[in-house]
Amino acid sequence: MTTRGKSEIVEWTKAIVIALLLAVVIRYFLFAPIVVEGQSMMPTLHHSDRMIVNKIGYTIGKPKRFDIIVFHATEEKDYIKRVIGLPGDTIEYKDDVLFINGEAVEEPYLDHLKADLETNDFLTYDFTLEQVADQSVVPEGHVFVLGDNRRHSLDSRDIGFVEYEDVIGKANMIYWPVSDIRFAK
Repeated sequence: MTTRGKSEIVEWTKAIVIALLLAVVIRYFLFAPIVVEGQSMMPTLHHSDRMIVNKIGYTIGKPKRFDIIVFHATEEKDYIKRVIGLPGDTIEYKDDVLFINGEAVEEPYLDHLKADLETNDFLTYDFTLEQVADQSVVPEGHVFVLGDNRRHSLDSRDIGFVEYEDVIGKANMIYWPVSDIRFAK
């Protein structure tokens, strides 16, 4: 083999190693793909939607109200839910209306589901934080999360508050199926 051939092999090997290292860094530290499982976030997200999770956003900031986040629910399972309550907030649902710190808050992402309800039927049952979490406010370093499909969601009403350290990142872009490519809101 000529010197030029050996040099070319070395250059290709370096390029492949650098590309693999970049892929690992991007995958584990910046962005990660996830697959939505179940119907808890419908109609916003559907079963088998594939999304990109932004892992770096919360290293320099904190989750914001109504962000869609991915977090470690158990050692084996990650959940995707919407942030409703931030540290210090009081949360209450009454007659299918969200109250944060005593003020009614609109949830336009639920309008589609609420439109399909029968008269005098509710999407979200009445509750207060004290009833579902034995605390009157969301503790420091935690968020209160709910799935958009409130009747079919295992969320903070069942699993409690989510610690910041368990949050993987913000799920903000659906990339599959191709017909549904969009930013999640």
